[in-house]
Amino acid sequence: MNTAIVYYSLNGNTKFAASRIAEKLNADLIELHPKKAYHDKGFKKFYFGGKSAVMGEKPELMPYEFNADKYDTIILGMPVWASCITPPLRTFLEEYKDLLKNKEIAVILCQSGSGANKVLEKLKKLLGRESFKAELVLIDPKTNPKDENELKINKFCIEF
Repeated sequence: MNTAIVYYSLNGNTKFAASRIAEKLNADLIELHPKKAYHDKGFKKFYFGGKSAVMGEKPELMPYEFNADKYDTIILGMPVWASCITPPLRTFLEEYKDLLKNKEIAVILCQSGSGANKVLEKLKKLLGRESFKAELVLIDPKTNPKDENELKINKFCIEF
């Protein structure tokens, strides 16, 4: 089974989780970068990132390589912003939505507070799915490491 982890990470939490999972599953990592970077600190981080997420914006991304035909399973990874799909992932999903229809999809969400369940529901609706192969929700796994997060990562990998 060929697996790709397509993710966006602002402060490194999602990148941390995606990297740990890629090691365990021997998956390819595909990191998305918007052409115009988001603020990563203070009020501007929450205001502009939250506004962009709530408004459903789809920012232009830096070039990246992704061949959907190469993979059986796609793991989508993102931080939770204002209980919404993170804009760089929204761009990716809009571009590849049709090519992902016959793929197994799993999801990694990193958050500091709450909103992951709403994001999962929005992703299901956007992708026309009732469920995902696996779901993982972590609370700041890089910036606030806990044994619980490592156990959740291991469980997620076993579900494959």
